[in-house]
Amino acid sequence: MEWARTNNALCKCRPAYDKLRRLPSCSRDRITQILRAKKAAEPLSGSASGTIQLRAADFDLCMRKAALLYNPDSGGSKQRQRELESAVDVLKNAGVDAGLVPTKSPHHALEETRLAIDSGCDTIFACGGDGTIHNIAQVVANSPAALAILPLGTANALAHDLNVPFNVVAAAKASLHAVPRRIALGRVFFSDLKGKPGMRYFIVAAGVGVDAHLFYKLHTGAKQRMGMGAYYAKAWHLWFSYPMTRFAAEYTAEGSNKSRRVDVTELMAIRIRNFGGILQELAPGASLDRNDMRLVFCRTANRLAYLAYVTRGLLRLHWSIPGIDLDHSTKVSCAYRQPSGASEEQRKIYVEADGELLGTLPAEITVVPDALTLLAPANQAI
Repeated sequence: MEWARTNNALCKCRPAYDKLRRLPSCSRDRITQILRAKKAAEPLSGSASGTIQLRAADFDLCMRKAALLYNPDSGGSKQRQRELESAVDVLKNAGVDAGLVPTKSPHHALEETRLAIDSGCDTIFACGGDGTIHNIAQVVANSPAALAILPLGTANALAHDLNVPFNVVAAAKASLHAVPRRIALGRVFFSDLKGKPGMRYFIVAAGVGVDAHLFYKLHTGAKQRMGMGAYYAKAWHLWFSYPMTRFAAEYTAEGSNKSRRVDVTELMAIRIRNFGGILQELAPGASLDRNDMRLVFCRTANRLAYLAYVTRGLLRLHWSIPGIDLDHSTKVSCAYRQPSGASEEQRKIYVEADGELLGTLPAEITVVPDALTLLAPANQAI
């Protein structure tokens, strides 16, 4: 009888055990200590359910050694340097072995991330915007380290979604009480600008078509060179003048075993709920808690429909926009359509992920479950 009760309890605990097993070792050790302390302090009575409640406050610290990667040549570098030094002081005062790691380029950042993990860092801070996070995540993915963010860039959609404070020092303090969150990553295969096959992970979103074309025209450094006002003016002009070129997207919707083919002018594969800014909830139903993507299919070439869709998100309304459909899926393939005539020129269609231009079609976007440990504020815990 006693064995039966024990076996039944273990079966009920299996989902929680599986989640616990995937956490970083420091977090597992901390949870084990808490469980033992709570069991000793709160002995179970005969009528008790046997459930021990854990609160976010119980996870006081999972960091032991952290590297803060940043670009010292980015805008406002002197002010940012002071802010980052203050963030390091916050971590050190909490007992974390923390240090700043300057990077010279995206490639250099990848090398420094690998070195930091190999040297025993359990937490890697991406100090910047979504592009910086995207780059560093390529190495942190499927590693024993956790990824944390200190928002510094011009685009901080992930910080909005996770409710990370936009003050660097406040974000550092919040990270000390953050909860490790195991998430899936998006993964996109593409043809790079030299025609070679490439692969990148993404956290926030991937896009094919109109938005990626804008990133192609407004390449890295344009914001600093032109200024934000001129940058947005140029982006607006390009959006209105871009020829809405159609391409083929093929996918299988969640819960279906039938493949669907759609001709679209834009495809977005979105993983987060809230982008912040004017986009807000761009794809209702998207979430980092899910092991799929929220796909947005723009079948229309009508620019007013695009504007109506963005306005719907800004106002947090769930209008139905003709020519724009949403679906859940774990895989979508994109390819050029066959030209309708021999004289028709095939325009290049570009691919981006997390706001970073990757290359061109053909492309395949999938989801990799259980791929990254992300430090999220306690109110965003699993």
